Amino acid sequence: MNRRKGELTPSAIDRGWPFQIILPQEASLGKLGAEMMEFCEKQKLMRCVRGHSIFHEDRHYNVHCFATKAGAQAFLDRYGGEWFDPKERGKGLNWNKWLKGSAGAKTPSNP
Repeated sequence: MNRRKGELTPSAIDRGWPFQIILPQEASLGKLGAEMMEFCEKQKLMRCVRGHSIFHEDRHYNVHCFATKAGAQAFLDRYGGEWFDPKERGKGLNWNKWLKGSAGAKTPSNP
């Protein structure tokens, strides 16, 4: 897979924004998606501008990535969803699959 020069890779996102919350895709679109962006900016939650989407059991999800656990927790408290461990993302051709439960822990600790 080719990347544009300067584009963040998934591993760079995982290193810089390791605290990740996953929501069903429909919960992150339209007015609610714009509200989420505004909430993160106002609260200074240090959210990565480039998230990613994955699927699990024929349903699409958006992953929202944060630099701090407190920021991710504030987002989770406001919008729901659940913690996502990047280790549960598929590899190779299955990079966009959520291997839910494969990493074990439900809430990340500080790296």
